[in-house]
Amino acid sequence: MDELTAEKPALRADARRNRARVLAAAEEAFATEGAAVPLDEIARRAGVGAGTVYRHFPSKEALFQAVVVDRIEQFAREARELLGSDKPGEVFFAFFRRLIRQVSLNKALCDALAPTTGFAFKTGANSGLRDALGQLLARAQQAGAVRPDITGGDLRALIVGSVAAQRYAESDLVRVVIDGLKPVTSGS
Repeated sequence: MDELTAEKPALRADARRNRARVLAAAEEAFATEGAAVPLDEIARRAGVGAGTVYRHFPSKEALFQAVVVDRIEQFAREARELLGSDKPGEVFFAFFRRLIRQVSLNKALCDALAPTTGFAFKTGANSGLRDALGQLLARAQQAGAVRPDITGGDLRALIVGSVAAQRYAESDLVRVVIDGLKPVTSGS
């Protein structure tokens, strides 16, 4: 069992409030500065001492992972909520665009999702998101809105590449990716 899934005893109300403040401060700090932000700075932003941070998280890496995993789980919940839509193509593309936009604005998520350096792909921290995206993709493909030859692996690669494009390009290159995901129609 790793430190993210280990059972922990119930926290007192003040400890829960401190933990929530630490997580909120860490989420903001990591989003703007990435994993390089000092733990003391996170403690300062949360209005607690460094010892309080360490009581809840054994290392800065554990805090970083907790923040990122929480955000990835939020994305997965959002994707699962869209599965019942009667417009699977529209919701797929809207979610794809929103995911790219939100991740590209969050340095921590960019770092975590990077396939060569990020922990999310290596630890399976994003399996819920991967599954929900796969289901959204399959529904959009069944509706004829997305090319049938796109796989879940293709989609993950397109997300990583689109995040980079969104961060560094001056134009909306995600539009080009979305156009490439759509089926080729005769006469095109």
